[in-house]
Amino acid sequence: MAFQRASSAVGLNGSMKAVFPQVRPDGYQPHALHSSERMWPETNCYVDLWIEVLNAVGAAPEAMLGFTLTQDFEGDQFTFFKVPLEDLESLYDIRVTELAIFDRVEWHAEVQIARGRLCLIEMDSFYMPDTHGTAYRTEHGKTTIAINRLDFAGKRVEYFHNGGYFELEGEDFDGLFHLHLTAEDRPFLPYTEFAKFPVRMPDDARTSTTARKLLGLHFSRRPVSNPICAFAEVFPQQVEAMAERPFGFFHKYAFNTLRQFGANFELAGDHLAWLSASEFSSAIDDARRISEVAKSVQFQLARALTRKKYDPLRTALDPAADAWDSMMASLKERL
Repeated sequence: MAFQRASSAVGLNGSMKAVFPQVRPDGYQPHALHSSERMWPETNCYVDLWIEVLNAVGAAPEAMLGFTLTQDFEGDQFTFFKVPLEDLESLYDIRVTELAIFDRVEWHAEVQIARGRLCLIEMDSFYMPDTHGTAYRTEHGKTTIAINRLDFAGKRVEYFHNGGYFELEGEDFDGLFHLHLTAEDRPFLPYTEFAKFPVRMPDDARTSTTARKLLGLHFSRRPVSNPICAFAEVFPQQVEAMAERPFGFFHKYAFNTLRQFGANFELAGDHLAWLSASEFSSAIDDARRISEVAKSVQFQLARALTRKKYDPLRTALDPAADAWDSMMASLKERL
């Protein structure tokens, strides 16, 4: 599939470049995986970003989601699930690697945009208006964005982030790129990746074949034991400890536990449905059951913290743990 990218222009001397010049904030339509009707309209910044980047190039983001089978409970949180870079290359011929930042970040970004490459940069959500209501101008936190269009002279940037495509300018631009720094300050050197896109995306048949092979690989790398059972064993103790913290801490905890595995398995179900809804029907139902339970327990957790009654949480995760066992058993029969 062909797509338009890499508009002509020069950067720091005034004109705007874009990797995908056809993409604009006004009228941008997020992918269906970010529909407001989903249980988890957003997952985490890295996966959400790639869903929308693939949406922009006309590729199927559902194809990359086989890695969700590998998610585990890490003792204090669930795996922050991210698409492996080798999967992006196998599926879409997109090569992603680290970009060395030795000069101003915006200079590097403009050089790469002019070459048709997308820079993925860890930024401070404090300066990002699309996080209004969560972090914007209230809390500093790192999040990954992909810069598509940049106008340094005009102090304006357009970027993929979470479930959409956005723009910011002015004082937010200054803050995002740390333009307030002096010569005596430490330089702004965020972790940055850059993505190199093929001239033509692979066709759907090749992508589907590759995705099925990767599903088998990721299934072989699934956790040895049930990760939701492992989480359930420590969940009550973690919650009681959290009860002594300010209520705002609830959001951080829920994001890294219930939301991570809930969103992960909703996407796992989407991946299996994209491959074959009939072949994987049982596993799809199990994946969606896991996601539903995570969503329900998140609401239960908020109520428990408010009322300081934790006993109902002790068995709340049992249906999700059972669904995980059932899902893996079903996939084992087919893979």
